[in-house]
Amino acid sequence: MPEILEQENNQSILQQVNAAIDSGMFVYVRNLFHSMSAYDLALILESSTSKSRLVLWQLIDPDLHGEVLEELSEEVRKTILKNMAPEKVAAVAEGMDTDDIAEVLRTLPDSVYQKVINSMDSQDRARVEQALSYEEDTAGGIMNTDTITVRPDVTVDVVLRYLRLKGDLPESTDSFYVVDRNDKFIGSVSLSTIVTARPEMIISTLIDDDITAVKADMPEREVAQLFEKYDWFSAPVIDEDGRLLGRITIDDVIDIIREDAEHSMMSMAGLDDEADTFAPVVRSTRQRSVWLAINLIAALTAVSVSARFEGILSELAILAILNTLVPSMGGVAGNQTLTLVVRGIALGHVGDSNWRSLLKKELAVGFLNGLIWSAAIAGVVMVWKQDITLGGIIAFAMMVNLTAANIAGVMVPFILNKLKVDPALAGTVLVTTITDIVGIFAFLGTATWLLS
Repeated sequence: MPEILEQENNQSILQQVNAAIDSGMFVYVRNLFHSMSAYDLALILESSTSKSRLVLWQLIDPDLHGEVLEELSEEVRKTILKNMAPEKVAAVAEGMDTDDIAEVLRTLPDSVYQKVINSMDSQDRARVEQALSYEEDTAGGIMNTDTITVRPDVTVDVVLRYLRLKGDLPESTDSFYVVDRNDKFIGSVSLSTIVTARPEMIISTLIDDDITAVKADMPEREVAQLFEKYDWFSAPVIDEDGRLLGRITIDDVIDIIREDAEHSMMSMAGLDDEADTFAPVVRSTRQRSVWLAINLIAALTAVSVSARFEGILSELAILAILNTLVPSMGGVAGNQTLTLVVRGIALGHVGDSNWRSLLKKELAVGFLNGLIWSAAIAGVVMVWKQDITLGGIIAFAMMVNLTAANIAGVMVPFILNKLKVDPALAGTVLVTTITDIVGIFAFLGTATWLLS
């Protein structure tokens, strides 16, 4: 059984591998890789430089190539695949699940993809083309076709004899799906029920009502929510006519949840969730430049607002010092609300039916926070500068901006979601820009009105 690496041990193993490669001890590395799981091999590859990966890939047992490819992030997988001949990619794909083959093929250029498809036998080609006919982020795109089906009118004894003849069950099998002669889904029977039921019992009397089928076009995020809600281990997938197409298992759902979490985290920084940590310098620079440019435009917009108050800033230096305080507090408050709302949208907690209630609640939170922190900063400024008017100005600006921040934190992600734009990706920049502009305008505009 492959040894499972602890996360803290990964760097130690990586050091050993790099030292062995530098010394030309390739046989040692190959033997070391034989004792490691596919997940840990993928972790080693993703933790290595792009130059080292191709060498390490050649030292991995070819029988494990398919499993390792399944575990790799998209960017790293592309690096590996572009250096493989199409017939080798087809050979690796033979032992992979249908959904994993489809995911791998989607990352290939069209010319290479067609060569790989042509290199497959007719059976593999048919099941892969069926999987590729569905959108990537749907139930059909992540399902496996390795299901066991039974008829409703047979006995348990017939099913058991069939299983003994078949031998190995598909991985993660916990249920058998009951279909009619036209492959229309009727229900499911758990493996434990089959094993414990009397041999003469009819399958139709054992159908489990707790499992319902999901449509092939259902978004994968909704599928994951159903698994979480009903504690499913697997679920059947059907087409529009109710015919059984395949199944989704819990390991696929875990991947969806993990990828969704990574996507949200990376998007907050304007990065792709499949970004390669050790990607070449030029590629990394190009990927990050887009959001740096967008952020620069947003920052220049805020600066242009400050420029309109250049006169009073030159007269009162203290305003220039305090000018960063109000936008900063607004940015923090706005992004707190934004994060909460983006999570609520992702989990299905926030939608058309309740966003107004959430807006009222966040408006009240913003107003209350505004009272607390405007009073605090006003007190500090009045004690520091012995100026009640200046304290009142910054208190008013803080109140306005914290309230506006919470409104923006609710409305921006909700509107972006309506426009089919990922709120996790674009929300942070927009909310920060809004709080910067409102904060600067409220502070310097009030100061100009009262002090000039």
